[in-house]
Amino acid sequence: MRAVVISSPGGPEVLEEREVEDLPAPGEGEVLLEVAAAGVNRTDTVQRQGGYALPSGASPYPGVECSGTILALGANVPPRWAVGDQVCAVLSGGGYAERVVVPAGQLLPVPEGVSLTDAAGLAEVACTVWSTVFMTSHISPGESFLIHCGSSGIGTFAIQIAKHLGIKVFVTAGSEAKLAACKGLGADVCINYKTEDFVQRIKEETNGKGVDVILDNMGGSYLQRNLNSLAVDGRLFIIGFMGGTVTEVNLQPMLA
Repeated sequence: MRAVVISSPGGPEVLEEREVEDLPAPGEGEVLLEVAAAGVNRTDTVQRQGGYALPSGASPYPGVECSGTILALGANVPPRWAVGDQVCAVLSGGGYAERVVVPAGQLLPVPEGVSLTDAAGLAEVACTVWSTVFMTSHISPGESFLIHCGSSGIGTFAIQIAKHLGIKVFVTAGSEAKLAACKGLGADVCINYKTEDFVQRIKEETNGKGVDVILDNMGGSYLQRNLNSLAVDGRLFIIGFMGGTVTEVNLQPMLA
């Protein structure tokens, strides 16, 4: 089969399409997919740059989500799945190839009205946002929600789900064009983090109360400001460390 191989760590030019060894038959609880399209995630770019440690047993090829058609079923795959089904999937790797083997528990049906190509970029953001914010925080209509990097894949998905559920959405982004895109998806308060202090703006917009939930992919550099932006009983979800993993923090806002 053909796959995209990382020839050496570096920029996009190190990605090479090659003929590689075909995959084994799907094992217990697995399915074999014919890949239609693959999403592009930060994990893939970090792997390409040489900074991502592959999980044990993962494919060496990049691609942590894809869409495609089921070609074969391994033993004891749940009866909801059949050869010919169109699905999207979260992967441990290998999406940048003609075929990939996936545990059946990591499949989702392609939603009605979504093309097979578009579905390739659905699974990672949907599972990340839903499992962190909506399953864990129990955010409810009438509450407020701050999404950092609102124009990212995670951000644009989170905006739409939150608005669908009747939640007031705050976003940060680094340009007016990105903020306009967030506004178009339903964001209520759009903050340019390069020209505004998001903590101050949130306090102004909430009469000093703060927001109920924050979804953050910056980590260390934003931790203190996130704590300062939370309301009583607020919930902070850190899903990335673009701003570092280590910081000094004043815990007073948590105690208060």
